[in-house]
Amino acid sequence: MAAMPCKKERTRLMNMDTWSRRIGIRTEDRRKLWLMAPVFLICGVAEALNYNGFMTLFNLRFGSEFLPYVYAAEAVILPLEAWFMSWLAGKLSKPSLMRAMYYIMTGVVAINAAALLVMRATGEDWRFYYPVLFLTSSFVVRQQTILLWSLAVDVCPTQQAKRLMPIFIAAATMGGVIAGLLTQVVNSWYGPDIVYAIGPVLLAAAVFNYRKAIARYLVPLTLRAAAGGPNAGSAEDGGSSALDYFRRTLRSPFLLGVLGMMTIMPSLYFLMEYVFLNTSHAAYPNEADFGRMFGVVTTVLFALAFLLQLVSGRLMAWLGASGMLTAIAGVYVVSFAAALFFLDSPAAVAAVSGGYMLTYLLLYYTAEPSYQLFYKTLPLAQRDGFRYVAQGISSCGGILLGAGLQLLHNGFGLGFAALAAVGAAGAAALLALSWFVRQLYMRELVKSIQVLGLAERELAESFREFARNSKTMGTVLAMLRSPTSGEEAKEIALDIIGRTKDVRYLPELLPLIDDANDRIKIAALKALNLAGADLHAMARVASLLEDPEPDVRTEAVRKLAGMKHMPSQAFFFLRMKLLDSHPGVVAEAVKAMYSLESAQSYEACFEVIEKILKEGGEPAVYVCRVVAELRLERFSPEVAKLLDDPSPSVRVAATACLGSLQATQVLSTLLERLRTADQELYRVTEQALSDMGSKAVAALKASLPNAAPKVWKASVAALSKLLPDDDVRGWLAEQGTLKLAENDEAMRLPAAFRQLGRTDLAELAELRVRDLRETVHGGIWAMLERLTDEQVVAAIRRAVDDQDEEIRGGGLEVLAEGVGERRLSQRLAATLQAEESVAIVLSDQEAEEAAHKAATSADDWWREMAAELNRSKTGGIAVLEEQGMLGRLNKVVFLKKVAFFADLSLEELGLIASVATEEKFSDGDLLLKRGEKNASLYVIVEGNVELTSVSAAGWEGTIGVVGPGEVCGANSALDESPSAVTAQAFFGDVRVLGLQRDEVTRLVRLYPEIGIGLLRASLARIRLLEEMIMRIDS
Repeated sequence: MAAMPCKKERTRLMNMDTWSRRIGIRTEDRRKLWLMAPVFLICGVAEALNYNGFMTLFNLRFGSEFLPYVYAAEAVILPLEAWFMSWLAGKLSKPSLMRAMYYIMTGVVAINAAALLVMRATGEDWRFYYPVLFLTSSFVVRQQTILLWSLAVDVCPTQQAKRLMPIFIAAATMGGVIAGLLTQVVNSWYGPDIVYAIGPVLLAAAVFNYRKAIARYLVPLTLRAAAGGPNAGSAEDGGSSALDYFRRTLRSPFLLGVLGMMTIMPSLYFLMEYVFLNTSHAAYPNEADFGRMFGVVTTVLFALAFLLQLVSGRLMAWLGASGMLTAIAGVYVVSFAAALFFLDSPAAVAAVSGGYMLTYLLLYYTAEPSYQLFYKTLPLAQRDGFRYVAQGISSCGGILLGAGLQLLHNGFGLGFAALAAVGAAGAAALLALSWFVRQLYMRELVKSIQVLGLAERELAESFREFARNSKTMGTVLAMLRSPTSGEEAKEIALDIIGRTKDVRYLPELLPLIDDANDRIKIAALKALNLAGADLHAMARVASLLEDPEPDVRTEAVRKLAGMKHMPSQAFFFLRMKLLDSHPGVVAEAVKAMYSLESAQSYEACFEVIEKILKEGGEPAVYVCRVVAELRLERFSPEVAKLLDDPSPSVRVAATACLGSLQATQVLSTLLERLRTADQELYRVTEQALSDMGSKAVAALKASLPNAAPKVWKASVAALSKLLPDDDVRGWLAEQGTLKLAENDEAMRLPAAFRQLGRTDLAELAELRVRDLRETVHGGIWAMLERLTDEQVVAAIRRAVDDQDEEIRGGGLEVLAEGVGERRLSQRLAATLQAEESVAIVLSDQEAEEAAHKAATSADDWWREMAAELNRSKTGGIAVLEEQGMLGRLNKVVFLKKVAFFADLSLEELGLIASVATEEKFSDGDLLLKRGEKNASLYVIVEGNVELTSVSAAGWEGTIGVVGPGEVCGANSALDESPSAVTAQAFFGDVRVLGLQRDEVTRLVRLYPEIGIGLLRASLARIRLLEEMIMRIDS
């Protein structure tokens, strides 16, 4: 019986995971979704109730004939509203602004609701108050929409926003549907003033989740801006004022046309709204009936909005931005024509309400994204400038023009049929303008490709526009054929043609695969659609299998693999490439053979895979990737053997492959290697542990309590991704808390070694403490990322690492409040604060106890330091061990004295020490010989080395003598040039640490700090040479 709840809980979690995967929600999205989706739902209900309430009250109690005047007043108020928002934003931080705006909006509707309830209780009717109600409530509706979407955009990273925004939109639209149903019921029983009064109650109900979302996600992000994060101060100033953008808009027919559409479309909506409200008022003069009708319209409106969201993406992909706006203009024409036709019939209300709903939906839910795409034809630095100017002009101009059209009835006596006719004419003009803008857009799009180029994502959004326009595709083909077209323009043209997947372009593309330019050749191959192509086309592509460029051969193999309608011929050509000289081509040929799905092709590619994996070396890197991609688990034993390959790149590729294959039998080996893994191998191993999935959880949990620091961090990072939320918040967070306590104990060791007279070990211990802090804290941050949000944690990390005391204090305060798991977050904050405290002072006994504990630590560095302390209690580290060879610790001591490596961490010094070999040169032996290449640089441990060279006049002289802690042979080893000097052991034997060129260059690639150290040393030598030249000249 006791097991039943656990089983039910597991079933619930599995169902939740299945549901989440179906709608594209990841585990890290759920907390944010559960917190913010109710805000959008409740505020969506409140917004629609407020809108229904004040529109009903204004139109029935004050008069819909006065709509033009309040809209004109609203157009005047809009600039003041913008100024107020700008002033408020300058005074408050972003979280404070978001809270203040929510309170202001809730307060405005609460005051309005109180006034309405007072009028209801006293029986009075303050007629002057209804325009105030309209303007203030309109402000709330407008700013509430901006506020909520701004919050969502701010707290969701780009990729997460793509997953969550549709759900937030669905929640808001469902809120509108619920509000419509509530309006029908409440308005019938109590009236529109009670409908309005429910709004502030709902806003107050949503404030808890709203504040929590700000505190949990937005407050930490403001630390990023203060700490100079990647987005801080990134707004790009194109150097142009709003007036400049306006003037340039007037000079561009395309931009002027877009501005015209952005202005005319909302004005026609306001006209349709006016006709709808007045027609409905005439049909439903009673408040209860009008409110119920408005509730029905709201319900249908938001239900249609919900359905529109389901198909809007497909419509946009099918029609393109310009086609979408042309279609919207066409719907506007039909809507006004239907209103004109049915206005004097019993179906008048249905016709105008249908037109009202369509114009509202298409304007606010569909047209705006299409307008944004138009501005992507402009240079990136100028887009926002043009867009903001256009939005400012169109919003104000649209309201004024709409109010002017409404005044045709109120001021000039035109009937509603005449207004519908004016609207139909305006919609027809909008349709003509949209068609004209569509042609200009095609021209601008082609121009932007020719002049600016387009990013991959933007090209994907725009290429359908080309595909449906024969004239524009003709321009693209002309750009491809023109001898004056640049290489980049031809590549973009080929990309556009390739995206159409149109076989009709095959004759046009085949000659280009023989182009002299390899980039054009590859782009032409990618653009080919060989579905159903004949043997002649296959032979043309197959001729490139012997091209000298490996990338061309690879793309040719990829294209032949797609010709499955001629499998035997494809097999004939592809089989030869299994023996290609380039491993990348061989790997692609293996994938191609596997895709042919025949016993013969399987046998051929398996044979090649087995052979290459057995031989190892660089070709095995490519084959490991193929094995992982094709999920060929049968080769797991062969890949596992490559973990011991002498080539680092092979070991990295094998590790990644085994992770993809979920080969848990090598998990213990992977964990053991982490102790001495370099940066690249460590990163790949950490990912491999995560890729192994739930199969690896038990082994990772078992290894965690006594794991070495680097093993602990990788295991925690993997478990943070693999465990359920409850386990991360419970068991794993407890492990993190224990590790922080253990790490706090290790902070005493530098003081302990110093107290025992070993300042050399104390310096190394300080380096180790820094390494441990970074390693352990990295695992803690991984847990917090899982329990909160990656963007939030990144902002807090930058804040607590900032040098500014106020910014750092803000980050620590956020941690102390509790991020993710409260106890773990607070323990981390306490640890970070303890690092700022006064230096630790220990007695001799306490120092001895700390050193004794270090000897039994899971960390091999502490054990080595404790062992060195026990070998010699007299001070000073022994240069040579009993065997006459240097240990790792001693090598690190000498490497740290070298300027090249002075700024490295202990882990990085340890990696260099692991590849450094100790060598001994007798008196007079040559380390370097002038004019000859050498493959090593030498760090002198003991003895002296004389550097000599020969001048242009032929005389030989001594340049200098270098001793312990100095380097010789660095320049010739790193740039593979002949040595400019001769280096010879001088006055006795010399001991050195030799570093091979390949190892050094690899370490420089993985650890930029090493490269910076080499650069600093080289610059120091250049300065020395300059000083010598100046002395000679003087």
